Amino acid sequence: MLSGRRLDLLDPSPMDIEITDIAHGLARVARWNGQTFGEHAFSVAEHSVIVERVCLRLKPDWPYAWRLGALLHDASEYVIGDMISPFKAALGYDYKVVEARLEGAVNMRYGLPAVLPAGVKAVIKRADKACAFFEATQIAGFTTEEARKLFGRPPAGVRLTIDPLPPSKAQAQFLDRFEQLLSGAERERAR
Repeated sequence: MLSGRRLDLLDPSPMDIEITDIAHGLARVARWNGQTFGEHAFSVAEHSVIVERVCLRLKPDWPYAWRLGALLHDASEYVIGDMISPFKAALGYDYKVVEARLEGAVNMRYGLPAVLPAGVKAVIKRADKACAFFEATQIAGFTTEEARKLFGRPPAGVRLTIDPLPPSKAQAQFLDRFEQLLSGAERERAR
């Protein structure tokens, strides 16, 4: 990693995880494999920030820890990339194991359970699908009907404008949000 850390992809240690590596990588990983309109690809870093914000709309009283989990929901992609769901399914069990180990190491590094509770994951998935709906219809060329078939209707009251940022801005936005959420989670744990 650029931080100098060495990460064993098959047996990742939380101590080898650095948020600067995550932010750098996610800001340079394109959603939709880069098949989007606009001057810049829409990055996983920017997507992650939006998903966390949607979670906050859905669960305004959510603890900072779960919001941090939402921000980090795709963090494993900083080293394994963003693959479309059908391809992940085709890769099968081994891919899912590697992805789960990386997710667990990232979560543990930042004080979260290795596996987030099912209810928390369900809210994050709902927010993730809402974000994907707006990405699909605004920058990836999908019709509203196509996006509804794939992602369902976004939750009532959730309206997003997808505006892809250059990597440096997406990285800074992700790191800023991470610092806010981590400090909030640490305050909550101290109570």
